[in-house]
Amino acid sequence: MGEDLNRQRILNFLDVYYAGGIEGALDHCSDDVAFLANAPIDILPHMGQHRGKPTLRQMWTTIHERYSEMRYEAPIVVAQGDRVAAQLRVFFRKRHNRRVVQFDVAVFYTLRDGKIIEIREIIDTYDLIQQVLERDLAAALLGQNAE
Repeated sequence: MGEDLNRQRILNFLDVYYAGGIEGALDHCSDDVAFLANAPIDILPHMGQHRGKPTLRQMWTTIHERYSEMRYEAPIVVAQGDRVAAQLRVFFRKRHNRRVVQFDVAVFYTLRDGKIIEIREIIDTYDLIQQVLERDLAAALLGQNAE
């Protein structure tokens, strides 16, 4: 029973976050929430390690400022006790040039008393790097800046 509830809590969190509700997403987290994402800093400099709602708010605000639209698909979400794992495919539309960036991410959540206390992300950086290389190649061929 608790596993179904925790699974639904994460789905609710994802819906709020991807709809742009940073404060609503933070309401699903504990005050001392820990976040860790393994990501290349030259592509995603705002990622990395964060602790607490203020630093998470700052990171999420940066992300939402860079992208005009965000959506996700969650083909797999499984829960076991206070742990929930999700495989996500995310789509971000860049604000300045309207291009869509798509990548896969595995996210592991730990909950305590119904709140998220830890978020760990493993991002498929191959797809991200491939998209950047394709963008840069296209820009070079066209003789202009891809940004």
